[in-house]
Amino acid sequence: MASRSLQTRSRAPTKSSAKAVRVGLISDTHGLLRPEALKFLRGADHIIHAGDIGDTEILRQLNELAPVTAVRGNNDIGTWARAVPATVNLELGGVAIHVVHDIADLRARARVIVSGHSHKPKVEERDGVVYVNPGSAGPRRFTLPIAAAELRIKGGTVRARIKELL
Repeated sequence: MASRSLQTRSRAPTKSSAKAVRVGLISDTHGLLRPEALKFLRGADHIIHAGDIGDTEILRQLNELAPVTAVRGNNDIGTWARAVPATVNLELGGVAIHVVHDIADLRARARVIVSGHSHKPKVEERDGVVYVNPGSAGPRRFTLPIAAAELRIKGGTVRARIKELL
């Protein structure tokens, strides 16, 4: 199994938490939840799905591992998808996180921005904000990797890492 990691560490200006929090990040499953993704996400304290979920069965399976926060992607259509918000703001481990499927639709500020849509895994820090796109964990698109990501939050420090699954 191929593996590649990108990491960033930075200090959050928000209140901190003494307990370490592991947040699993996944996106663009398009109805396919691979066993490799489930294995990687197992043990997470919380899971964030950044859209293009595919169907509610994906969210149900993820919710068996940890509480799930999800946003609707451009391919999430139908009655079930209307219940999924387009964006979400949440706080985990004392760190503000904003989730949006397409980074082009970003209209909020937070310490961490999680997005999907491009299928290109990426971790980048700009102006004190950590941007994470976990890539696609679903069907392969072109030659892009199959990937997921995680945030590790402790004492106000945020570490982001991409994990190639295949």
